[in-house]
Amino acid sequence: MKNETTRAVIYRKNIEHNIKSIKNLLSHGTGMCVAVKADGYGTSAYYTAKVCEEQGVNFLAIARVSEGIALRQEGIKLPMLLLSLCCPEEFEDLFIHDITPFVFGKDHIKSLSEAAEAYVKSGNSFKDGKFKVHLAIDTGMGRIGCRKEEAAEQAKLISESSYLKLSGMGTHFALSDSVEKAGLEYTEEQFENFSQAVKAVKEAGIDPGICHAGASAIACARPDIHFDMVRPGIIVYGYYADQVNREYLESKGIELELKPVMQLETKVSAIRRFYPGQTVSYGRTWTCQEETDIAVLPIGYADGLLRRFSPGLKVAINGKEYPLVGRICMDQCMVDIGKDNKSVKCWDKVVIFGPVGQDGALQDAENLAKLGKTISYEIMTSISKRVPRITEE
Repeated sequence: MKNETTRAVIYRKNIEHNIKSIKNLLSHGTGMCVAVKADGYGTSAYYTAKVCEEQGVNFLAIARVSEGIALRQEGIKLPMLLLSLCCPEEFEDLFIHDITPFVFGKDHIKSLSEAAEAYVKSGNSFKDGKFKVHLAIDTGMGRIGCRKEEAAEQAKLISESSYLKLSGMGTHFALSDSVEKAGLEYTEEQFENFSQAVKAVKEAGIDPGICHAGASAIACARPDIHFDMVRPGIIVYGYYADQVNREYLESKGIELELKPVMQLETKVSAIRRFYPGQTVSYGRTWTCQEETDIAVLPIGYADGLLRRFSPGLKVAINGKEYPLVGRICMDQCMVDIGKDNKSVKCWDKVVIFGPVGQDGALQDAENLAKLGKTISYEIMTSISKRVPRITEE
């Protein structure tokens, strides 16, 4: 593949660093399920999954059956947990590719059991004799899952199936990344609800399997509710979970240094002289006030450089900061580099965001998120498929 002018560089060593740093926060015996959904938060699910295998991660978390299939086809062997419900037409793909799903609801469990029976009767088999599933518990997120009062009954339904095996229980916290009083109290309420659900299943004489509830914020800040496994996402990719940031963790005596994994970069494709009164881009929102040079960059909102970043976005060229002018187009944008700037030439590298201080980056995805009034998750997952991912050590 030829080198593209616009690309996302993925720093493998930073993924390794982050995983090791998270592991250091876990109690002995606590497993790790790394979220590689949404193509590894935009970085490449495959690259992250390979590092996870090498680093002894226990599970990978995906959101679509197709994500799991793609990883299996690329040779990834780690157990996979499907966080979203899949439709009956996808059941066989779960069986074929050994993907463990979240389940809940009598009809859904029954339908999956019947599909597993048909799969076995057509001459196939499961690794451990039965197909493993995790029971989803809704403790207050309001998405998928049964209520705590239904947990024992639904766990029993799974255990009574000749083709399904309950191998885990999980929930998801709605405000675990908040350090405000209301957020902390709601997390405690959800924790208690999940604990009661697990207790009810055990009292029914059923082994709940691997119990897990916490994502990035819990993995960092709440070792008391790690249960058997945590499911870190954004911290694997180098960013803190909202209010559970570096300063907050340090105030609690917790050390966690994260390194951003992705760098988005492009190159200067043209440099053009502009004179007072001339305008740039759609809508003519920027008018030249004094003679200057404008550098054209071959990156736009179709690549993931969101239109709302204009005005306000600044980029780094050879370690120096330059402002974007005019509206970001689908495939291009323009920056003001000043008149007769000898330090900027055509095909010089331009860094949009990346690990600050590394390779000329002056801002990371978190800085960019503040400009766009969003979160680092959206910045990274917005980088489109047409931007090639390149790994570097």
